[in-house]
Amino acid sequence: MSAVPAEDGRTRRPGLREQVVAAVGLLDRPLTSYYLVLGCTFMLLALGLTMVLAASSVKQLQETGSAYTLVQKQAMWMVLGVLGMWGASRLPVRTFRTLAYPLLLLSVVALALVLVPGLNQSANGATRWISFGPVQLQPSEPAKLGLVLWGADILARKERLGQLTEWRPLLMPLLPGAGLLAVLVMLGDDLGTTMVLLTILLALLWVAGAPGRLFVGVVGLVAMVVSILAVVSPYRMARLTGFLDPEGNAHGSYYQGIQGLFAVASGGWFGTGLGEGRAQWGFLPHPETDFIFAIVGEQFGLVGTLVVLHLFGLLAYAGLRIARRVKDPFTRLAAAGATSWLLVQAIVNIGAVIGVFPITGIPLPLVSYGGSALIPTLIALGMLLAFAKREPGARQALAARGPGPVVRALSWLGLARR
Repeated sequence: MSAVPAEDGRTRRPGLREQVVAAVGLLDRPLTSYYLVLGCTFMLLALGLTMVLAASSVKQLQETGSAYTLVQKQAMWMVLGVLGMWGASRLPVRTFRTLAYPLLLLSVVALALVLVPGLNQSANGATRWISFGPVQLQPSEPAKLGLVLWGADILARKERLGQLTEWRPLLMPLLPGAGLLAVLVMLGDDLGTTMVLLTILLALLWVAGAPGRLFVGVVGLVAMVVSILAVVSPYRMARLTGFLDPEGNAHGSYYQGIQGLFAVASGGWFGTGLGEGRAQWGFLPHPETDFIFAIVGEQFGLVGTLVVLHLFGLLAYAGLRIARRVKDPFTRLAAAGATSWLLVQAIVNIGAVIGVFPITGIPLPLVSYGGSALIPTLIALGMLLAFAKREPGARQALAARGPGPVVRALSWLGLARR
């Protein structure tokens, strides 16, 4: 921060209070949300690509002869996702509302196809993927975006009609629609994704201003359903038992959790160094997907994990800031729903790695390996960028900023007008 003039005419360094005031002033700028979403997204993407390489290089070298097999696929999906994010950031709000219903319908059809023998593929007790030869699709990931858009549109229409004060108009057809998605996902034994879908439902109801008793009743219903589903399946019950008694199941159902804790603990303050961890040598199962945070903790230490937490915290702040500042009900609801989806998924993933929650198998957004999760997440973040442009003063600030870097580069080459 630059020096400021003192009363005697000499310059002095600003004090802590002035620095805090200046930092708060930066957060009040019209494009703060836009740049926070953009910056945090690309930093998490860069970290994710690096950690996928660090986590998978040894196994891929042994199995395929190349240490870069998975990271090349992740880079390809990242490029496709960034293109999707860029496209979504340029769409008007009415386009998102138009796409809500087709996306939800396609999600329901795809989730039903997961249950068809011969098309589906199972792993670790869950049937989550549709297999088309070498291509695999996990339809529960775009279903999250479909529920966000459809639920926001339904509640925005009901708010315009003044139907948010009574339980029947408020919950119909939102609750049956979300319930159908949750049932289809649970038929594939994917409790983690079911929890995320139900969290999106609760977030939409909360932001819509559901009456307190109704909201508490829905929370209780969701908690009861999740608890029942957690104990009726043998493999989920084994995971829950391992979580409750980790030492007694260190070599059984909770082996992955124990090894994840060992990896995080062995990182210390600053980590073992990039590519120097022990977990990547086969000690930790699936380190590139749902336990990639353990690799971050081992190789970058406590400092690295805190950086990841702060990036997700800033991303959540930006998303909620957008939801608070925009005027359109659909935009507010969709921004809150997408933010809750990403934040809760990150919390559940990180909590499972550090032993706070049972292992659910859901990925860490933007960091874990997998295109089915990465591309819808980036499209949702592109939607947040589009909404951030609708904050008060954002359009004027963007117009005053002048041409973007692509136009400036073309103008330097004489291929575009300044």
